[in-house]
Amino acid sequence: MLYKRSSQLFAEAEKVIPGGVNSPVRAFKAVGGTPIFVKSAKGAYLYDEDGNRLIDYINSWGPMILGHAYEPVVQAVIEKAKLGTSFGMPTELETQIAALAVSMVPNIDKIRFVNSGTEACMSAVRLARGFTKRDKIIKFAGCYHGHSDSFLIQAGSGAITFGSPNSPGVTAGTAKDTLLAKYNDLENVATLIEANKNEIAAIIVEPVAGNMGCIPPSKGFLEGLRQLCTDNGILLIFDEVMTGFRLARGGVQELFNITADIVCFGKVIGGGLPVGAFAAREEIMNYLAPLGPVYQAGTLSGNPLAMAAGLAMLQALDTDRAIFQRLEEKTAYLAAGIDKVLKANSVTFTINSIGSMISVHFDAAPVVDFQTAANGDNETFKKFFHGLLQEGIYIAPSAYETWFITDALTYEDLDFTIRAIDKVSKTF
Repeated sequence: MLYKRSSQLFAEAEKVIPGGVNSPVRAFKAVGGTPIFVKSAKGAYLYDEDGNRLIDYINSWGPMILGHAYEPVVQAVIEKAKLGTSFGMPTELETQIAALAVSMVPNIDKIRFVNSGTEACMSAVRLARGFTKRDKIIKFAGCYHGHSDSFLIQAGSGAITFGSPNSPGVTAGTAKDTLLAKYNDLENVATLIEANKNEIAAIIVEPVAGNMGCIPPSKGFLEGLRQLCTDNGILLIFDEVMTGFRLARGGVQELFNITADIVCFGKVIGGGLPVGAFAAREEIMNYLAPLGPVYQAGTLSGNPLAMAAGLAMLQALDTDRAIFQRLEEKTAYLAAGIDKVLKANSVTFTINSIGSMISVHFDAAPVVDFQTAANGDNETFKKFFHGLLQEGIYIAPSAYETWFITDALTYEDLDFTIRAIDKVSKTF
């Protein structure tokens, strides 16, 4: 495939945008080469500026669960835009989508809409600190909760030390209140809690990790976190920006029948527009302004275009209850096909999948946390990525990102993908 136009556009972008992109992973730094510039998308396909068609496995990093340019969402946005794009005042639409979301997700009474997943997680942590009157939080290495200062923390020198900033601009003072734990390791979490008794406001976790590849929770991990939080007066925050309304109608809480105290949403809840949200039971949410002392605000929060898109998307998922089974079946079919051809070509690999999330790791050992994810062969991944790109398949340009399956994918698309992986893996 030729990417002449994309290369020209990237060169122009680099002159006026840092790195030529508005989000770092788009820059292809992890895989090399030049980013693909998209012109349009429909269903399961992307169409780039050079006229190439690509089968899409990132789906805008998750929200396009029903495919690109899903007609009910598009029409909802068009009709709402005719009436005005933003008012900075309440609309009936906000209450409609809030009521629907609350009805779909277990254990939430109220929801506050914001403009991104980062904003949702940042606000959830502030709310947890205000509610518990404690300062510290625990997060997990490899889990991404946006680029708020509290979350850009790397490991300290020992199991119970404070974290340290891993980005300039994040202060040591901020870092000292963030403790870093190991995903799928309850003993590590318990040690952190014991060393910081009565100081921890919240544990925030991707209940199914998607930012070190797809890594499901090990048996008993989420249940153990719930018990540790209950026993120690800590709020459990599920970051379901990726998994909410994707892995089940009610997200991971429904899928595993585990209760979180605060849940963060994004991606699917906006139908492809910039939307985030956080939700909890009434006593916690009532700590938010204007009812309570914890301040959070946003001029464009609940804007009518985003609410229209999100409502159309949630209505479709609420009506078509079979979609989650279809997505799971397609993901299992793809995983089985990839497994077969990689084994046939003597490739060392591990596949992780759950629901409509899947990732391929080029290492034989189980991938259960950030450390084991980092053991993958990145040189093989680079060949894999660029080989698939040449075959007309777009996966995340990073070994640390999950793939997202969309209902718009056909079994013909999946078979094409499996054949392409077979072809590419013969070149390793």
